[in-house]
Amino acid sequence: MTRFLTSRARSLRTNQTEAEAKLWGELRNRQIFGYKFVRQYPIGRYIVDFCCKEVKLIIEIDGGHHDTNRTYDEDRSARLKALGYKVLRFWNTDVFQNLDGVLESVGVEFRKRERQYGRPSP
Repeated sequence: MTRFLTSRARSLRTNQTEAEAKLWGELRNRQIFGYKFVRQYPIGRYIVDFCCKEVKLIIEIDGGHHDTNRTYDEDRSARLKALGYKVLRFWNTDVFQNLDGVLESVGVEFRKRERQYGRPSP
């Protein structure tokens, strides 16, 4: 299973959506408050879009197909939460039409999580 997830994650990184590419441009290289993100990262039996391991924060970008998979997404988020992760979900349209708002929401969550996990090392 681990080998499959690693292979699938590599494939997803190579074939990222436009919304993922746009957000990744903002998250990569510790551009957000000095935190390191990884993309298409396997956690348990799931592959998450973006993960900041330092504060256990996951960002998921959802396209239209997620509208019909809400129960699955809720279960998935609950299971990740049980592992100590906070999952933030944004629609593709949020990334395209309100990227500043998405980044502001991420910043708010970082400030909350810093109280629990502290600041990252430079």
